[in-house]
Amino acid sequence: MKAELNRYVEKPWGYEKWIAVTDHYALKEIFFKKGQRCSFQYHNKKQEHIYILSGKLEVLEDNKNRELETHIYGPGEIIFNPATYRHRNTALEDTTIIEVSTPDLDDVVRIEDDYDR
Repeated sequence: MKAELNRYVEKPWGYEKWIAVTDHYALKEIFFKKGQRCSFQYHNKKQEHIYILSGKLEVLEDNKNRELETHIYGPGEIIFNPATYRHRNTALEDTTIIEVSTPDLDDVVRIEDDYDR
């Protein structure tokens, strides 16, 4: 059965295409413009798996000891953001990712944001 795009959301750093949103999961394609970054954030309930389709991301993220580290991720690599772990993505190139998460899409706690959201 053919389905339609659930939602398209413009962001100051790029866009999100909400491909599927159910009671059990959400699936998004997310694009970051080179040099742009999302907010430094965490989620109380939401858990995310990120698959890098193209481009390169610099990710500031909590490690298992809740200490911040910076890693570079490229095509084919996977990032896991557990609930309550802090993270921020910065696009080193135009970057497209696929995000699969729990359906808690409004669960964003911004610690710092370049766009005063």
